[in-house]
Amino acid sequence: MTYGLVLSIIGAALAAGLAGIGSAVGVSIAGRSATGVLAEKPNLFGSVLVLQALPGTQGIYGFLMAVLILQKVGLLGGQAVPLDDWQGWAFLGAAIPIALVGLLSGIAQGKVAATSILMTGKRPEMATRGITMTALVETYAILALLVSILMYAAVAV
Repeated sequence: MTYGLVLSIIGAALAAGLAGIGSAVGVSIAGRSATGVLAEKPNLFGSVLVLQALPGTQGIYGFLMAVLILQKVGLLGGQAVPLDDWQGWAFLGAAIPIALVGLLSGIAQGKVAATSILMTGKRPEMATRGITMTALVETYAILALLVSILMYAAVAV
């Protein structure tokens, strides 16, 4: 196994791991508010579920980046490609935007989702506005994913 391949595996692990942690924390933050609201108003389950699920997307983005890297270096369904150090560092660098932004935006989105859930509990007609505010945080995770994909695509193997 080459040093470059090890670096690319570390990049894939960071993308999936850190973005996944951000989503898990964000969904749990929102879930605490959701359970409180649903204890009083179980009929709001649909709106509350959407709000709680939104912070989970960062983990999906990190997982996608990890799969792209692992596939390109031949670790999914093929033979591992010998990578030079530069290629390994490039894959590791490509993973960093979604890893870090996924971690932080997942947590931030969970906080906005939690307050939106509380708002929905008090005024159910405001649920769509809460979803919109929560989705705004998503924009930065999407931008980070796009940067990661552009960097990934620039690495020739």
